[in-house]
Amino acid sequence: MTGLVLKLGPKERVLINGVVVENGDRRGRVSIITPNAKILRLKDAIHPDQVTTPVRRVCYILQLILSGDACAEEAKHQVLRGIEQLSQAFWDVDSRRVLDAATDSVISGRYYLGLKSLRLLLAREARLLNASAE
Repeated sequence: MTGLVLKLGPKERVLINGVVVENGDRRGRVSIITPNAKILRLKDAIHPDQVTTPVRRVCYILQLILSGDACAEEAKHQVLRGIEQLSQAFWDVDSRRVLDAATDSVISGRYYLGLKSLRLLLAREARLLNASAE
């Protein structure tokens, strides 16, 4: 059997094709065998009110793709433009690797991996914004 295997913690929630599913009291595994299912771990979700920075904006667009609230092909271009803009602010080697990984993931349609990569930049972005505010 092929497909995606979700390993869920106790009481962890996940959005699958518009339906919120909550795991029970123990760790669990769910196999998704339907191709192109729209899946988003709710612990990774960014609330619209929290979309206040450039990295969060790009993550949010990826989230909309994963939840099925945005057309993947149309939003993909927005994400790639956003990553290009982020590359103008994140110059260090490690951040470049993260941006390259996110770009490769988005181009190949692996949106969750793109989101996972970009989330690594959230702490750096916060440090940069705090440093510039001082």
